[in-house]
Amino acid sequence: MVEIKKLLIDGAWMDGEPGVQRLVSTNPATGAVNHEVAAAGAQFAAAAVASAHKACRQPGWRDMLPADRARILYRIAEGIESHSEEMSRLQMLENGKVWKECVAQVRSAAATFRYYAGVCETLGSEVTPARGNYLSMAVYEAYGVVVAITPWNSPMTMEAQKIAPALAAGNAVILKPSEVTPSTGLLLGRIALEAGLPPGILNVLPGWGHEVGAALVAHPQVRLVSFTGGTESGRRIAQVAAAKLMPVALELGGKSPHIVFDDADLDLAVESIAGGIFEGSGQSCVAGSRAFVQRGVYDEVLRQLVARARAIAVNLPDQANAQMGPMASFAHRDKVASMVAEAIAQGATAECGASAPQDAALAAGAFYLPTILTGMRNDDAIAQQEIFGPVLCLMPFDDEADLVEQANASVFGLASGIWTGSYQRAWRVARALEAGTVWINTYKQLSIATPFGGFKDSGIGREKGIQGLRLYQQAKGIFFGM
Repeated sequence: MVEIKKLLIDGAWMDGEPGVQRLVSTNPATGAVNHEVAAAGAQFAAAAVASAHKACRQPGWRDMLPADRARILYRIAEGIESHSEEMSRLQMLENGKVWKECVAQVRSAAATFRYYAGVCETLGSEVTPARGNYLSMAVYEAYGVVVAITPWNSPMTMEAQKIAPALAAGNAVILKPSEVTPSTGLLLGRIALEAGLPPGILNVLPGWGHEVGAALVAHPQVRLVSFTGGTESGRRIAQVAAAKLMPVALELGGKSPHIVFDDADLDLAVESIAGGIFEGSGQSCVAGSRAFVQRGVYDEVLRQLVARARAIAVNLPDQANAQMGPMASFAHRDKVASMVAEAIAQGATAECGASAPQDAALAAGAFYLPTILTGMRNDDAIAQQEIFGPVLCLMPFDDEADLVEQANASVFGLASGIWTGSYQRAWRVARALEAGTVWINTYKQLSIATPFGGFKDSGIGREKGIQGLRLYQQAKGIFFGM
């Protein structure tokens, strides 16, 4: 019998909303059904908002001292660590990430709650410089009801990255997890209740985006939406938010340029390019999916990258040697394969991959081999659209000016990487790139203490760091006449 998981509203576990189709979780590594999950629609969305609105106005939460909120966040971090194996397994079963990456992301989620607990109890208001006979202050207050909408590629990381600062800021949160990966959010809801979070301060509503997601975003009592996902979905949320005069935080798509100059350490650069695009099967918003290599070392980098890609162990995600698992769903695998096939038909060359593996043990899963494409132009569709898979577009450049022009010729601006032996060049190029994050002689180093977000179509607002908590607060000026 297939287990049916319930959703969380006002501290109570509930069956799905009548008339709303349940979510069926499928293991992308095997095609087997994991479980079914209760789904919410517009009726439950309204109930969750009412619960959250009432809960965040209660003195017990509204007037709770920051140190007391911090204690709850610390306990949530401890709860995540004590349930780390269960959480890791849920994520692995639902989106196919290899086991070691799931474990690392759960640890990161616990660290995120611990970080924002520290920020919560130490971050103060400000006395502002007086320009008259008064004392002036800036204080920061919660918005109220916040909706967090998270993606399927790294659910635990994104859930913690939104929920922890929003709670630290004093809000009530409604989590709408991806329909592909609903279970880690439900477990997090249980952990939060056990840690002493008041009922209604965290509600978890799995469901379909066009039903429960749309209802939550449009609800008049929702005062902020934080969304991580595709750019087109982000645009639709922004349009609704504009009509409500509601702030949004949008972390959207990317087509990050990974740049190798001819004076770089090629071995390290190749290893980092491969890790950046093939880790997590390339299903990362910061995957370095466009690699620009200076022409003098292009052939050597291509040779090394192809050898590295062919050596990656593609396997079932629970196998000890697995370096890359399946795509998160069969539909997404087919979409990636279709984009690659179209690029090849238009003149690109597949140097490796561009197909499912031939291993019979993997035939039932949504696997796709590490793929490197050459021969395309930077303005070709495959080099401009976010593939969100293990597909690297490798292109040469001639000089610094040529590189900057090509790297910035994209609607996206989330992240970028630079490999060079010259710190002067690294600084010039880093400042010239239109991207929210620039890595120099490293890649995909992430810190919860450092603000993260995108330029251009890659998003609005900054998560992480102290700014990541202030994102969920509004400033108020207070003046005392002297």
